[in-house]
Amino acid sequence: MLKNSPIQKINFKDRDIYIKRDDLLHKDFSGNKARKFHYFLENDFPEIDTIVSYGSNQSNAMYSLSVLAKLKKWNFKYFTNHIPSFLKEHPNGNYKYALKNNMELIVDLNFDKANYQKKENELFIDEGGAISKASFGLQILAEEINTWKNKNNIKYLKIFLPSGTGTTALFLQKFTNDEVITCPCVGDREYLMKQFKELEPNLKTYPRILETTKKYHFGKLYLENFEIWKKLKNATDIEFDLLYDPIGWNILLKNLDKFLETDILYIHQGGLIGNKTMLPRYERKFDS
Repeated sequence: MLKNSPIQKINFKDRDIYIKRDDLLHKDFSGNKARKFHYFLENDFPEIDTIVSYGSNQSNAMYSLSVLAKLKKWNFKYFTNHIPSFLKEHPNGNYKYALKNNMELIVDLNFDKANYQKKENELFIDEGGAISKASFGLQILAEEINTWKNKNNIKYLKIFLPSGTGTTALFLQKFTNDEVITCPCVGDREYLMKQFKELEPNLKTYPRILETTKKYHFGKLYLENFEIWKKLKNATDIEFDLLYDPIGWNILLKNLDKFLETDILYIHQGGLIGNKTMLPRYERKFDS
């Protein structure tokens, strides 16, 4: 169902960079979350009729799981600890579209996955899709990249992507001989390494982590992020996500001199529905 996403070459800041367009995987089910949940899309689970997960009220994973549930004709229960009154009254972004896909939203300030009693008919997915089954779809992604690399006689390649839980970067590194480079967008280096080791404690090589120059607060607006997002859109006509990609691009550009003798492949991980919420906020704050 998920097609091999195209790879597009752009020139930005006088450097050729390849973009793996996973935002184009599927009109509803795309980006890194589609890769993470590909296993559940492709396989049958006759005993399952409900997905259960948890996280923030504007999570990309929340929306993607609502799509997966709709495609599989399953129910979807999602726990979150807070819904702002404005969002309740004016649904938007991932929240709005997950509700349209019949998500059952449960607000529980004290939700703890360790205490959740999963029923036999339920599939429980950790926050953000940080699960071992994510390796299924990410191995396919790694194989697509390797096939493209060989076809185009690319000798040295660095694969770059920003990380939330780090699951995508981790499994890409597991299934490729090329170096995978990432940066933390939630937490810091220690958080990412903890996530890596929980999922793959015995992996010989983990992704290289480039530190951000400051700690970013999830969902907060930063002028430098909005500026790089606009420059990328104007120069390439590609829309990137407004949460993770600007942080990733700013870090990548600051480190470009480390990758002079190699090609760079940037993974576009989708998440564009969130822009319906973030872009108006940025425009009100910085373009008014």
